This record gives sequence, C-alpha cells and structure tokens, in this order.
Amino acid sequence: MTIHHSSLPPAGAPLLFLVLLQLTGCGAPGKPPSDARPETGLEIPVQVGVAATTDLSVTKTYSATLEGEEQANIVAKVSERITGLRASVGAAVAAGQVVVVLDKSGAASQYFQAEAAYKNAEKTLQRMKSLFDEGAVSQQTLDGSQTAFDVARANFDAARGTVELTTPIAGVVTAVNASVGDLTVPGAALMTIARINRMKAIFNMTEEDMVHLAPGQAVSVYSEARPDQAVEGRIIQLSRSADVGSRTFEVKALFPNAVGGWFKPGMFCKVRLEVSARAGALVVPTSAVQSAGAGSRVFVVRNGRAFLRSVRAGVATDKSTEILEGIAPNDTVATVGVNNLRDSAAVSVVPN
Repeated sequence: MTIHHSSLPPAGAPLLFLVLLQLTGCGAPGKPPSDARPETGLEIPVQVGVAATTDLSVTKTYSATLEGEEQANIVAKVSERITGLRASVGAAVAAGQVVVVLDKSGAASQYFQAEAAYKNAEKTLQRMKSLFDEGAVSQQTLDGSQTAFDVARANFDAARGTVELTTPIAGVVTAVNASVGDLTVPGAALMTIARINRMKAIFNMTEEDMVHLAPGQAVSVYSEARPDQAVEGRIIQLSRSADVGSRTFEVKALFPNAVGGWFKPGMFCKVRLEVSARAGALVVPTSAVQSAGAGSRVFVVRNGRAFLRSVRAGVATDKSTEILEGIAPNDTVATVGVNNLRDSAAVSVVPN
C-alpha cells in the first residue's frame, strides 16, 4: 500500500506565519536619520546663542604699584647714629639738599680728620701761592701744594658725604623710615624722595598678553578707593625678559598725577588696557566653549540635536570668545546645559 505525505502545514506553522506577517507590516527596525526630531521626553533642555561676526575688543585690568616719575632712596654708607632729619613727609626738597645728618664724631666717621687735613692743605696752598708770586718757590713746589689740596678736598667731600646725606633729585619727601637716634644700616632706605607730578604704574602680565602691547599704548589708571580719580597714561617700558619666579613680564606706564597729587608712591592701583583687538571676528558666548585637553569644543544645535564640534579659540572676554575655526557664522551653539550633552544628544531649546 502506497502512503502519501499530507500537504497540511506543520502544527507550529501558523504561529511562525503570524510573526513574519507582523514584522513585514511594521518594517525593519533601523536608526532614525541624524536630523530627525527626537521623541518628546528624552530631550535635554538647553539655552542657545548664535555665532556672529563682530569687532572684538579685549580689555583687561591689572594690579599695579606706584612710583614717582623719578624716585630716590636716601641710604647710609656707614653705620652711625642719626643726629638730624631735615625734611619730613610732604616737604619739598631741592636737588643736593641735606636731608639726613649722621654723627660726625662717630667711630665710623672720618669727618673731622678729613676736615682738618683739608683746611691745613688750603692754608699751605695759599702760602705757596704768595711765595711763588714773590719768586721764593718753584712752579713744581706750587704744583705739589695744589695737588695736596685737591686730594684733601676730595677726601673731605667724601667724608662729609657719609654723614651729610643729600637728595640727588628735587621732589617731595614721600617716606621717612628712621628717627633721630637710630643706628643706620648701610644700604637701608632712610628716606624716599620722589617727583610726583607724574607717576609710574608698574605691573606684570603674561606672555600671551605681552605680545599685543607696544610702547605708547594708552592705559587707564585708577584706584578702587577713588574710581572717580581715573587718569589716562601711556606705556613707556616693556621688559624684554620674564621674571624667573613668576614667568611674567614687567610693564611700566607713565601718567599725570590727579589734581592735588592724590596718587602717592607705594600705593596700589588698577591699570586697564586693551590687550587685543579683532575686526570682523567670529564670536560665540564664552559659556558655550568648553576646554578639551589642549583644544576647545562647542555643541552646535540643529534640528533638535546637539552635535559636538572641535574648535580653535582665539581671544576671550567674560562674555565672548573668538572662534578661529570649527564653526560657521549663524551656527546655533548651546550655552546653558552644555555639561549634560554628548554628541548627537537630543535637546529642547528653552528661552534664555
């Protein structure tokens, strides 16, 4: 007897058919296109800004100390007692004026010995001149007396200079650091004289800022105690080498003192100046820029997603940062919520 196989489907066939039918009707699963709008509820809220082209001016403020245009410290060369202070703070003094007197009879002083030798040499010279006029002594003898007198006068001037301390410049006494009776320390400043009708502001800056400066550049100098006393000045000196410790460069700016000589040597002040200017710079809000190792990055927002872009940043202010490459004008960038983003993350833009 011949046995024929049945043409009916196996028992599990209907279930397999229904599964295939459902898959065919729904379509094959796949990634949505990168510009597709994400589903509501999965979006990260962000605020945004727009990359724009503008003229960028970067102004920075530095802390500075003040000196007079010319300034001199009066110091002692020997250790002796102070017997007189002939000028007080605020007094005007002339160049060459004696301002500090030391003990002329002290152990380190040669004042009286030098004075006696000088007077004796002076008398001898006068006698030799009279005798020479009478033909009693030779020219050689007169020349010898003249030389002895010159040496004695030089020694006396040196001895007097160690006990009668004079100011090398005309100006105003800005500091007195000693009292009568004090024992001087060689090299220590006893008094400071400064010419304060014009002042110098001295400050330090980094190499990055230094390259944008030049002598003659304008600065604004002011004190936080009296911001209404701001005056304009000019850079007069740029250091050619960096400080070994701080790796910064010293800059000096000269400016006229405020009315009444309000600025004083030794005061602290602020110096504001433009360290960089860009015409037609592409900028974004500074809050949009993140550091990424040696470079920077931003998130460009488009069609409901945030796309990571590596950028090269230029000069920056508190509000704007120059972008040299990496994005284009009118690109929208995330400014708030940036730390929550990853590349291609779904976002929703909320009002600023």
